[in-house]
Amino acid sequence: MGDPLHLFHESRSAPAARTTWHAMLAGLRASSIRGGYAGIAEAVEVEFTPLGAYMCLGLPLHHLTNDHMHPDAVLGAGWSTGLTEQLAAVPDWEGRWRVVENALARRMADAPTPSPVVAEAWSRLRACHGRLSVKDLAAATGRGTRRLQMLFREQIGLPPQSVSRILRFQRALTLPPHACRSLADRAAACGYHDQAHMNRDFRDLAGLTPAQLRLLADRAASRGRAPLEGRLADVFDH
Repeated sequence: MGDPLHLFHESRSAPAARTTWHAMLAGLRASSIRGGYAGIAEAVEVEFTPLGAYMCLGLPLHHLTNDHMHPDAVLGAGWSTGLTEQLAAVPDWEGRWRVVENALARRMADAPTPSPVVAEAWSRLRACHGRLSVKDLAAATGRGTRRLQMLFREQIGLPPQSVSRILRFQRALTLPPHACRSLADRAAACGYHDQAHMNRDFRDLAGLTPAQLRLLADRAASRGRAPLEGRLADVFDH
């Protein structure tokens, strides 16, 4: 409710393009995007695991990869308006979360079952923070690399190598500050070839260099923002 979410899509070959959303589904992406509110708004954000999104939405997730879609295009005409009206009628957030949970539970009642192969591959990649090649992942799951790529495209939205890249990036962001003496050590610990490799992924996935992220995190910490932003500051203390 209130001001819509503004998203700014940027590319090296074109100027930034803005889209606005009162309700939105967003898939996994392998590039950065900026977003925010120009005025005052109240919103609910639900983050799914890729397999949870596949089960809840019931569509091949490559349709959402690097893209956004109005929920009604997937969940049915009037779905987002109806849910918004239900949320507005509840006076507290505890009750609003029950509204959201009930709406999602109804969607999950007839949910498609993810492939056991994808579930195992996703679990293995998460456990090693993306430090597993597609070849080794295929060998571990007993499937060919081509079959694994097809399953990931349908039920995750991105190929295994892109998922691994994102998981390494997340590991680099959240690794405790005392675990590494320098950014070069952090890059090695997270499976990057070198610090330059890590820097490139930061620019691609966050739109910022490690130094720029450090400055942003420091500013957020000085304003008493959320713990995650505080952890970002710790990551770049070296």
